[in-house]
Amino acid sequence: MIIMIAAVAENNALGKGNKLVWHLPNDFKRFKALTSGHHIIMGRKTFESFPKPLPNRTHIIITRQKEYQAEGCMIVDSMEKALEICPKDETSFIIGGGEIYNIGLPYTDKIEITRVHRDFEADAYFPEIDPNEWKIILSEFNEKDEKHLYDYTYQTFTRK
Repeated sequence: MIIMIAAVAENNALGKGNKLVWHLPNDFKRFKALTSGHHIIMGRKTFESFPKPLPNRTHIIITRQKEYQAEGCMIVDSMEKALEICPKDETSFIIGGGEIYNIGLPYTDKIEITRVHRDFEADAYFPEIDPNEWKIILSEFNEKDEKHLYDYTYQTFTRK
């Protein structure tokens, strides 16, 4: 199963300048819980936004840079090649960024969204989730608090 996972603003903003524009500790915990032990597919810029590779995950980086290397990671030049590397009988995750989400959407079986209830200025956006193709099967609202500046909702979508 291929699952796309992202934190997305109301206006589908993902981030600006290769950084998230919000800080939601519970979203980080959820991301870690869901993706640990799995293959994660990302673009080069997303990988480079991490201080180091994420522990307990197999990193697959998609880049057009022919000589690109990252220690302990698999490097490919297409989504198709990234998906070929993933074990067919296990769950793998597409974790971003914007361009990778766009090219990965047709291959995705499930989408895990943390919907941040605010619009943000951004330079990377998540693709529109077409209600004719996707149905929401879970929605869990979370109010802002001392550690979370914005209300947010965990949403799970599956293909119709």
